[in-house]
Amino acid sequence: MSAPGSALPAPSVGVIGGGFWGVALALAASRTGAEVLLYSRREQPQLRGGPRIVRDHAEVARARLLVIAVPSNAARTALRALGDHMDGSHLVIHGVRGLEGEALKTVSDLVREETPARRVGALGGPVQEDELREGRPSAMVCGSRFPEVHAAVTAAFQSDALHVYTTPDLQGLEWASALVGCLAIGVGFAEQAGAGPGLLAALISRAVDSAARIAAAAGAEERTMLGLGGYGDLLASIRLEGRPEVVLGKALARGRTLDEAVAEARLRVEAIPLIPRVVAFAKARRVDAGVFEALETTLKGGAPRAVLDRMFAA
Repeated sequence: MSAPGSALPAPSVGVIGGGFWGVALALAASRTGAEVLLYSRREQPQLRGGPRIVRDHAEVARARLLVIAVPSNAARTALRALGDHMDGSHLVIHGVRGLEGEALKTVSDLVREETPARRVGALGGPVQEDELREGRPSAMVCGSRFPEVHAAVTAAFQSDALHVYTTPDLQGLEWASALVGCLAIGVGFAEQAGAGPGLLAALISRAVDSAARIAAAAGAEERTMLGLGGYGDLLASIRLEGRPEVVLGKALARGRTLDEAVAEARLRVEAIPLIPRVVAFAKARRVDAGVFEALETTLKGGAPRAVLDRMFAA
């Protein structure tokens, strides 16, 4: 992993998705001086003087760097609509923590299937929506096999408040981001259920080890899960009380139903539909997924003590 300098002029950036995450990414890019177009169906009065709202895919596709910031279950439709206005000159990255369908396709897979773009990448790491929106110091990771994608993302997002690290293991970063989203639910659940620092450290260490083996079974490099995009991202969740997955885990440990916990989380939690699919994926490949099986029990309303016992026995 490296942290290249920003040698390119401020680029034009197109962000697709007017939710909290898309708005936060658009604001972060606009702080570097980039011309930012935000494709959104919603009114965004808070953005006056910053990113420009557009309603047309052709218009947002005028930007060379496109950032996909929609839920994984809407990504294919969004990319299909966008693809008619793109060509091979576009660089496409996404900040989606989910994997699509039972096949667990990454969003970069969908970009290649639905658009002519081939230079693709993903964003990951510990940075949170509120940190980007408010310009508070943080770090994120860009995964791509293409140096020009790393350079464009660094030029578009790196600032005094945000450091961009890079890795060539795109698939590893996408899987790490998705799996950490699942494991952060366990961190919130364990904290609320009374686990102290020692038990949390044990849980995180065992969970990351399990996630690395699952990611490797999908073709990723195990060490990516052990870096900032995996271990670092999960470690940060201990202090990120507002992280949606942590909020959801804590709510479940307090006895809330899944619907009530989702409402408290405020943002969509990609991990909810993903956890059972990860368990099935691991079982099919005979990879231990005990921690994820415990998380599946958590979503079904398992009692805190019983779930914790299962997590630490995994």
